[in-house]
Amino acid sequence: MKSQNKYRKFQLQQKNIEALERENSRFKRVYSEYENMADELWNLENSTNEPVPDDFINAIMLQSSYLEDEIEDWLIKFNNQKTDIKH
Repeated sequence: MKSQNKYRKFQLQQKNIEALERENSRFKRVYSEYENMADELWNLENSTNEPVPDDFINAIMLQSSYLEDEIEDWLIKFNNQKTDIKH
């Protein structure tokens, strides 16, 4: 059995992500790039093929962390907007 992809950190906020993707094309592009990088990291770390240099993996991890920060900012703003609307 394959273990869960640890790079998919936003799975619990999927409804908000889907709403943001409908509302904001830039968010959709950023989130899509994040998903691609998360999948690639997962594949590289779990591959039985030739090893990939650590520098390459670290570069992808760094870029992924930048995308995560941007996604988190969008989700915080989105959640705050939902809260403001309710009040």
